Amino acid sequence: MAKSGLYAGIDIGTNSIKVIVAEYVQGQMNIIGNGNAESDGLKNGIIVDIHKTAESILKAVNAAQEKAGVQIDTLNVGIPANQLGITPCQGLVQIAGANKEITDSDVVEVVSNALMQGLPPEREVISVETKEFVVDGFPQISDPRGMLGVRLEMKGILYTGPKTLIHNIISAIEQAGFKAGETVITPLITGQQILNDQEREFGSIAIDMGAGQTTVAVMKDNELKYVNTRMEGGDYVTKDISFGLNTSITEAESIKQSYGEADIEQASPDEFFLVSTVGQTEPAQVTEYYLTQIIRARIAQIFEKIKQDLETNRQYPLPGGVVLYGGAAALPGITTVAQQIFESSVRLHVPTELGLRNPAYTQVISTVKYVSQRSDIEILVTRAVLGDYVPTYHAPVAPQLQTQVAHPSVITSEYVAPVSDIAPVRSQASSEVPEEKGPGIVDRARGWLTNMFD
Repeated sequence: MAKSGLYAGIDIGTNSIKVIVAEYVQGQMNIIGNGNAESDGLKNGIIVDIHKTAESILKAVNAAQEKAGVQIDTLNVGIPANQLGITPCQGLVQIAGANKEITDSDVVEVVSNALMQGLPPEREVISVETKEFVVDGFPQISDPRGMLGVRLEMKGILYTGPKTLIHNIISAIEQAGFKAGETVITPLITGQQILNDQEREFGSIAIDMGAGQTTVAVMKDNELKYVNTRMEGGDYVTKDISFGLNTSITEAESIKQSYGEADIEQASPDEFFLVSTVGQTEPAQVTEYYLTQIIRARIAQIFEKIKQDLETNRQYPLPGGVVLYGGAAALPGITTVAQQIFESSVRLHVPTELGLRNPAYTQVISTVKYVSQRSDIEILVTRAVLGDYVPTYHAPVAPQLQTQVAHPSVITSEYVAPVSDIAPVRSQASSEVPEEKGPGIVDRARGWLTNMFD
């Protein structure tokens, strides 16, 4: 259920950075401000210059603050799916104390135990999605706090990503003068927001068409089953127009915005427009039909490659069909091309929020909605992952009682993030968090008496 208060979200895209400020009052979200700035320092959705990206972030936030009339200090941000790892995880803890009642500290401890999987040094935990808690063998518990028990288990899904990618995003936000709030996985939270219950249950394909890359996510059984990122997006269409019409990238982008159409059936061979061509003093005449041929060829190629990848990984077809979103998905006629390639139902998701009714705002709106709608137990799990909650002391669980579930399948994108000379990635646990200490003499005596009388 949405909490009352203000929430700010940011979408750091290849061509633009979008920021929205939302106010929740009694579960109703009202967008009170938004900002949009041209991106700098990114290529194909990946930050390649932290300083330039920070300057772009500041411009977008300043615009949103001016419209909203509020000061923003924290930005909730989405992490792209490049090299995303998806692994089952499981934790176990013995409940201490005289009454054996499960507390916040027990939940934090069982989540922390689930994270002890030994990640490679180049990877970092992004989040944990809990599927169920189990108390003394009783499964499918969503919130175990307040229950009596001696054994608490947590079963969930662990999401990890490249440290370089996560570090660069957080550093850019901090260099801009803001605090990085919740880091969420964009295909996961967007799928939860834009797909209906049936689509998430029976299986659907959500395609985020950005400027620099296209991300494909499959949700089935209410879980993220597959994700893949292709380094082709709306910018490739612009480049094709520039090459095909012998004009500049700036002119090509303007032509795409003014005359772009992906559906051949909707293009007229008799309608002309003028194009400033390189090396010519007089503008050339180009038909809408010829422009559409250029655009459709690239869009069809992107969809065909996506379909091949899905078939190879046995994720196609799915009953829920295909849902398109993202800035490049706003191109007229794109759903028709998708229907022809996928031979399935296709719909375009357009946000309903006033002033933001464009597929390009889907991700940032989904980020704000997700963060604001989390339950108390979900917030507690997030605190455990970030390491900014210090649990009370419990006796360690014997190694033979702890269960770890390993899974050989790690789903990644095709793109390998470049390794740059950057400062070491920040630790999940903030340096400002006081170090957890073991029990003192009084605590040990109290625990010994408690265990004896139990």
